[in-house]
Amino acid sequence: MANPELDRKTKVDVEDASSLKGTLTSVLLLGGFLVLSWIGVFIVFINRF
Repeated sequence: MANPELDRKTKVDVEDASSLKGTLTSVLLLGGFLVLSWIGVFIVFINRF
């Protein structure tokens, strides 16, 4: 006897992963914060001498 569940075709929604502008912005902001933090610590280190 045929299984009726095998004949069903399910529709799979695919998310649009091509738009990564928000991710790029977040990574650039985080990278800028890290670079500025390191520069600030370096300036404090240099001024201590």
